[in-house]
Amino acid sequence: MKQLILITSIILALGFYAFAQKGLVSGVVVDKEGISLPGVSVSVKGTSNGAATSVDGKYALVGVKASDTLLFTYIGYEPQERIVKNNSVINVIMEESAEMLDAVQVVAFQKQRKESVIASINTINPGKLKQPTANLTNTLAGQMSGIIAYQRSGEPGNDNTEFFIRGVTSFGYGNSPLILVDGLEVSSSDLARMDPDNIASFSIMKDATATSLYGSKGANGVVYIVTKEGRKGKARISVRYDNYLATPTQTNNFLDGVDYMELYNQALRNDFPGANLAYDKTKIEATRNNLNAQIYPNVDWYDELFKPLAYNKKANLNVNGGGDIAQYYLSATYINEQGLLKVDPLNNFNNNIDINKYNLRANVNIKLSKTTKVAVKFSSLFDKYNGPVVEANDIFAQVMQSNPVDYPQYYEKTPETEYVGHTMFGYLGTPNPDRPNPYAEMVKGYKDRFRSTILSQIQLTQDLDFITEGLEMRGMASIKSYSLNGTSRNYKPFLYGIDNASISGGNFSLTPLQEGTEYIDEFELSSYSDSKTYFELITQYDRTFKKKHALGGLVVLY
Repeated sequence: MKQLILITSIILALGFYAFAQKGLVSGVVVDKEGISLPGVSVSVKGTSNGAATSVDGKYALVGVKASDTLLFTYIGYEPQERIVKNNSVINVIMEESAEMLDAVQVVAFQKQRKESVIASINTINPGKLKQPTANLTNTLAGQMSGIIAYQRSGEPGNDNTEFFIRGVTSFGYGNSPLILVDGLEVSSSDLARMDPDNIASFSIMKDATATSLYGSKGANGVVYIVTKEGRKGKARISVRYDNYLATPTQTNNFLDGVDYMELYNQALRNDFPGANLAYDKTKIEATRNNLNAQIYPNVDWYDELFKPLAYNKKANLNVNGGGDIAQYYLSATYINEQGLLKVDPLNNFNNNIDINKYNLRANVNIKLSKTTKVAVKFSSLFDKYNGPVVEANDIFAQVMQSNPVDYPQYYEKTPETEYVGHTMFGYLGTPNPDRPNPYAEMVKGYKDRFRSTILSQIQLTQDLDFITEGLEMRGMASIKSYSLNGTSRNYKPFLYGIDNASISGGNFSLTPLQEGTEYIDEFELSSYSDSKTYFELITQYDRTFKKKHALGGLVVLY
């Protein structure tokens, strides 16, 4: 016990010495749940000496006096003050500000005091959307009541989660909600590609009261997203880097070749006791003993085509700050997603899914005068996709239908075929497009595409208090530009089968079943572009009389 007291005393003494010598104060800032808060402004009250907490909530200040007071401020939280005294370590727990977080609610075309909102509106904490996935829609399920979400595919680039808000009343009708980002309508694909690090608030408007101003477009509910804006102060830089592994939660277990043949024969005899067996005992035993994988294949098609996991990464860098006249928020995000398909080492191209996404955002607010403000928001989403010429879902379906003992994925070169300049893909019987060799379909080509979406908007707000207090007018103009360019390239596979009459010991000869091409000869281009413009003019009146009576009105033209 004495040793523990002595060690504690030494640590306190060292901390006091560091403070006395350099005026160094450090610590960690967290919320009430113990989660680190990055970007908290820490300053010596009444001076310009300050800093911001790092990603893990840590800070350090030099040149602090014992009589100084540290001020901790963070948007959405109550300011905290701590007198330094002789403390070299000051840890702070920030409390949420009820006035800032609960006082207003984003509703159609405006903000209202929460106490006056009677519509059904739910909000999601943007922090809950930061999950190990590159698709924002994959994070919505289970976040709040009223959202029903389901995902049909886990294929990268084709894994959007479909969701609806107000239920389904009939089959075959459109149930997608209206999606708005800073008041601009976007598609569910644009929502999927958004970076949650750029989101300030995420609201779901459910009932007719909340969506009435959107007319028939809001019949299936409204998703309203507000992106982050700059805050006064020195430039605050935040960096986030994630690595994560993607793997199927569950995969089917397939029979091996021996069990498949024995059960197939048993099924035949169960239906027709006198039927000829599809597989003779010689083939079954040769397969069981692995005599020759080329003559007696035993192929696990899933294992031959798919990897167990994919390695993905994501990085975000954002900067915000500004002064009394202008504030800015700048963000750049990079995401790389990989698929689970294996790549044929004999090809000189990549047939696996490889997606690179780039998101750039710039939000700038400028105060032109005491009564006039302008906000400019620019967002660009780019993604470059590379993948198989046959959809991954179709390749998986072919694996489900393939026989493990009919043929190998391809035949290896022998002294008789070493001169052949192409891959000799295996097959049995006459080529059938409905029952292809799944390995040949996976590696026979690739497709790539480049997609871009650019969102630009400007909003001008004019305070009309000189006419009457509480009157305001604002106008917004925006444009959304979308383009897609893609290419598809593939070759026709050579298919071969074993001539059963030529089998002698471990030797055999191959019979060509389909003439193919030794180079990519099929080429297809695709392109699409579109643009939409949107304008709105809003006059809003919001005034409180004698601190008790509130009166408001809204006129929208769009």
